[in-house]
Amino acid sequence: MAAAAVAGGTRVLAATSHVNRGFALLPEDLALAREQVAARLREEGIPLEVVQGGEVSIARVDGLDEAGLRALTLGGGPWLLLECPLSPQAPPMEPIVAALQQRGLRILLAHPERSPTFMRSPRALERLVGMGALAQITSTSFAGRFGDIVRKVSFEMLERDHAHVIASDAHGADGRPPDLHCALEALERRYEDPRALFDWMTDGVPAAILAGEKLPPRPPLPRKRSLLGRFKR
Repeated sequence: MAAAAVAGGTRVLAATSHVNRGFALLPEDLALAREQVAARLREEGIPLEVVQGGEVSIARVDGLDEAGLRALTLGGGPWLLLECPLSPQAPPMEPIVAALQQRGLRILLAHPERSPTFMRSPRALERLVGMGALAQITSTSFAGRFGDIVRKVSFEMLERDHAHVIASDAHGADGRPPDLHCALEALERRYEDPRALFDWMTDGVPAAILAGEKLPPRPPLPRKRSLLGRFKR
């Protein structure tokens, strides 16, 4: 996965293992694993920086103390990657996000385009973005990996200014690899010259998140291609 990520242009990768009840991973487990991965990368000569992170389930939030939460923030900064539930019976996220913000954390929402809550109601994500949360879309969602409905929702979130980061959400070298360019190809089929927006979502915003800095200005949404132009591509 690391070699594939570097070949695709990735320089820094956040190791966002699932922190949920199923895997029962602890922050200290992830810290040790990152150290081992970093050592292996040095041995193999793979120029990839792997930084702290975790994809935290809303069911695990209450069980993590302050030190545990801080050990899972992206790059050790103020941002926590919070997993959007894939269950249609999930509780509202606004109180959870508000409670984390009161503890001094900033929230990046993982794959809202695949969460039934946000697929049913665009206003639900709009409210969270209005609270200061950011939304991270999986690259392969734009490419149709999770079906046409998820692809459609991904573009709708982007066009409402409710999408801020494109991430690979990679799970392996095959099947779900660390591929960001599939999203760029999907954007290029839909828009004229989307490169500035893609770079903002894969470089500018992630760099600001890791540094705990103000986000760079968002480029304007590119003009959509005509139907004929999309067909030719």
